Amino acid sequence: MTTESPQGYLESKVFPTLVTGLEELLRWSQQTPEADRPLEWLAQYLKRNNPNPQQNDVHPRDFKPTPVRRKFRKNQHNGNKPLRLIFVGPPACGKGTQSEYIKREYGTYQLSTGDLLRAAVSSGSPVGEQAKAVMEAGGLVSDELILSLIEEAISKPECSNGYLLDGFPRTVVQAEGLDRLLEGAGQHVDRVFQFRIDDDLLVRRVSGRRVHPASGRSYHVEFKPPKVPDVDDETGEPLVQRSDDNEDALRKRLAAFHEYTEPVIQHYKSQGVLVELDASLEPAQVWSQIRQVLVDDM
Repeated sequence: MTTESPQGYLESKVFPTLVTGLEELLRWSQQTPEADRPLEWLAQYLKRNNPNPQQNDVHPRDFKPTPVRRKFRKNQHNGNKPLRLIFVGPPACGKGTQSEYIKREYGTYQLSTGDLLRAAVSSGSPVGEQAKAVMEAGGLVSDELILSLIEEAISKPECSNGYLLDGFPRTVVQAEGLDRLLEGAGQHVDRVFQFRIDDDLLVRRVSGRRVHPASGRSYHVEFKPPKVPDVDDETGEPLVQRSDDNEDALRKRLAAFHEYTEPVIQHYKSQGVLVELDASLEPAQVWSQIRQVLVDDM
């Protein structure tokens, strides 16, 4: 019987399988927003499959997700150039989910006009005081005020890695104002992602939503049903449908979106920065579309 050297054994028995596994892990990590979790899952796997549980001192909490992969990609993006993105899409199209993926992957800061207004009012800044006076009088905050808030926000340290505008601009006038603002700051929009999805599917998504008020847990009668209809899985308490999660309200919001936002889409299409997404797909598949565009832009 021949005795195989340690190196020979590893090269013939272990390394091929290891290399195949690493290649598969790399392929998988390029298509998912959960690429920080393999070490945690490996710990769980070892714990389940250890033949000597008494000697098992591996715990998932010992494996902390690290941003190494994201830092590498972010530093590779156009010579460490920050990403400046815009999401355009109707209510319930999935912009919020994809915003989280973008933030985790590239470190960009999400800018929502609603959050900016609330923060400005709370801070008591001059712009916040102006916005507060308008809102208390029942008026609509002007485009100029909103743009002032955005101008202030993009100069802050949290936007140094780039930012994502979600829900703004909503009109061509706002888009043109944003263009002028960014030009004055020596910046420009890198990509505008349009979330394309059929209105009828959105109605199905929204009208079927149910929530547990106390915890915020959400369900869907068709896509994510509770174990017992209209009952929270954990507490057994009743689920409710939010007042604005109905077809009539959504149809009105969709009509307004199409009327005012379609020209915005054409505005950015003419600039060559618009990317159309199929937002009817699963979130991971939508993210794969977005990520591929950003990787190709590197």
